Amino acid sequence: MLPQVRAWLGELEGFHRVIQDCDEYLGKAMEKGDELGGEMVNRYVKALAGAKEVLVKFGNREIQIKDVDRGLVDFPAYVGGKEVFLCWEKGEDDIEYWHDLTTGYSGREPL
Repeated sequence: MLPQVRAWLGELEGFHRVIQDCDEYLGKAMEKGDELGGEMVNRYVKALAGAKEVLVKFGNREIQIKDVDRGLVDFPAYVGGKEVFLCWEKGEDDIEYWHDLTTGYSGREPL
């Protein structure tokens, strides 16, 4: 599943960049009272729709995105009969850590 998660994160990062760029541009245009519409709004709406599609893919598999920029995700799992999250961050070769449901990233422990 990790190769697919990497691909989805790449898509999501791309949409996230477009949304941030459009937010900045549209925010400035609204401050000046410019009329909004056209290509920028079209890009914004398409990026929002694309991001939503990718987020649904994660949600359908109960994978939680903790930080898009870092590529930090949690996978529900059981370790030693206890419900936990397997924790993976972009750049790591494999899923090698887990943490309690309440501790988060700061409580990561090796598998």
